[in-house]
Amino acid sequence: MIRSLAFAAVLAFAAPALAQPASSTADNRLTLTFETAAETGAVLVALYDSEAAYEGGQPARVAQVDVAAGQHEAVFDLPAGTYGMKAVHDVNGNGKMDVNPFGMPSEPYAFSNNAVGNMGPAKWDRARFEVSGATAQTIRIR
Repeated sequence: MIRSLAFAAVLAFAAPALAQPASSTADNRLTLTFETAAETGAVLVALYDSEAAYEGGQPARVAQVDVAAGQHEAVFDLPAGTYGMKAVHDVNGNGKMDVNPFGMPSEPYAFSNNAVGNMGPAKWDRARFEVSGATAQTIRIR
């Protein structure tokens, strides 16, 4: 429950920023394509570059994918390395992950590699992936 709220808080504060390309990292482009059940709201994306950050620190990059406008991709130009991603589909467009009275997410969410958590977010070892050159993932938000 607490991890769900921390995840929601990071995404709520990070979501307004957009993925920012860096000119020296164009050869290491990460494209995340999101499959959503609803065509409303936005997907709020947080990308982490270490296990420590993924488990409770600040994301290295963030993006907001405007699903209501027909967007489904977030593109990041990154240094080569290991990353993990957390995303929430903010279906109602209120800028945060909604939770029920028990603190459980009431909006769809996902992790890189389509990893699944057990009683909380997916762990780093299941969600981490390498970026070296052009890298792409299709993420199913559930």
